[in-house]
Amino acid sequence: MQLRQTMGLLVVTASVSLLGIAGCTSQTDQTNSGSQTQQGESNTQTPKGKPDVIYVPTPDKVVAEMLQLANVSEDDVVYDLGSGDGRIPIMAAKRYGARGVGVEIDSGRIQQARENAREAGMAKSVKFIQQDLFKTDLSEATVVTLYLLPELNVKLRPKLLRELEPGTPIVSHSFDMGEWEPERVVKVGDSTVYLWTVPEKIPEHLR
Repeated sequence: MQLRQTMGLLVVTASVSLLGIAGCTSQTDQTNSGSQTQQGESNTQTPKGKPDVIYVPTPDKVVAEMLQLANVSEDDVVYDLGSGDGRIPIMAAKRYGARGVGVEIDSGRIQQARENAREAGMAKSVKFIQQDLFKTDLSEATVVTLYLLPELNVKLRPKLLRELEPGTPIVSHSFDMGEWEPERVVKVGDSTVYLWTVPEKIPEHLR
């Protein structure tokens, strides 16, 4: 009788222990699963992207020429595609009273540009968007500035012609747009600035 009670107690104890182990394993799995989900959600909240070009700032005298060539005024919304440290939108706002928008995929450059805008007292006149420029809606732009590579300019050309209103000036530092002949080409020291205007009727070979 005593032996039977002892064996029964051992079975109960073993069962409780196994349930405890199973409970701990389940809780651990849920905790790990929760951590992985939170990490995944965190990763999706922060856009990631690598710039298609190495950042080289446009000299201030070239920026000034680009804005002058585009005849920027206080009525304009200047979009700078690949805006880097924000100097083009900031100068457009500060010198001409325009509204500036910088589009940049590098989060570090976006932070730098916003800080530069605050230091210049232009934080309310400019904004910077961390985004792939090929996914940016350009329809509100009345001036577009570029300092990209030639192949990116050509790739971007159909989007510019499709989304911008006729008469919108496009200014590029250093690089042209392939078959699209510029209206003006200006030398600024060792740099070259190109100007185009979106036509009323887009030629078939430029689409």
